[in-house]
Amino acid sequence: MIELYYVQRLNVSPDEARLRILTKLEAQPDLKQRDLARELGISLGKVNYCLRALIAKGFVKAEKFRRADQKAAYIYVLTPHGFSQKRQQLHEFLQYKQAEYETLRTEIVELSEELARTRDPVEE
Repeated sequence: MIELYYVQRLNVSPDEARLRILTKLEAQPDLKQRDLARELGISLGKVNYCLRALIAKGFVKAEKFRRADQKAAYIYVLTPHGFSQKRQQLHEFLQYKQAEYETLRTEIVELSEELARTRDPVEE
């Protein structure tokens, strides 16, 4: 239970949330907002907010349909503009993550070198 609470409280930027939503909807357009929120580890409110923004910008189209149990549901379809936006965001996110990786790699090397230079007083 603690793990689920932690996952739902992850700090995800709006850009990353939109990218993750676009990616999920491309694979599963009939995903419910609640399930989308659970799978992405973000709040239902954030999913709803991002979906509304994506629809308003023309990246996603919401189509109403009837499920087998006769309840109304939505299918979320990426528009051609939505596919372009997803690709652009993927490119930007990859660049960000690569820069972050390089920074961490440099920091790991520096820490390893410092550890190698430092003697443990207990071992002396």
